[in-house]
Amino acid sequence: MASAAIASISPCFIVGDVGRTIAFYRELGFDLMVQEPAEDPFFAIVIRDGAMLFVKDVDTPALPNARRHPWAQWDAYVNTPDPDALAAELAARGVAFSTPLADTEDGLRGFELTDPDGYVLFFGRPRSTPPSASEA
Repeated sequence: MASAAIASISPCFIVGDVGRTIAFYRELGFDLMVQEPAEDPFFAIVIRDGAMLFVKDVDTPALPNARRHPWAQWDAYVNTPDPDALAAELAARGVAFSTPLADTEDGLRGFELTDPDGYVLFFGRPRSTPPSASEA
């Protein structure tokens, strides 16, 4: 039996102010897809290319991974084929990076941004593709 495809996965962040969060992600080039209600929203979806993020204010403080486990702080990995170009684009917009573009110890190339609620997003890609079994 063939497996059904999965097109994407989207994190859902609990935030303190949906409007503030929308503004932050719009600075990153995300578009607003959904906002409910139109005035003083408690829920929104932002999207850029294939990346989609759901945000919701439920009157509970945000609890990003970094507050629970400083050694495992990423809340989302955002795969981008050209992290260098994305970093240059965002830097030109005046976006502040929480960790600059670099090669990581775990084989990735990318950078980190921290949103207004403390969620840490890594934008990057693997530095290289692992060798196939025939190449190893």
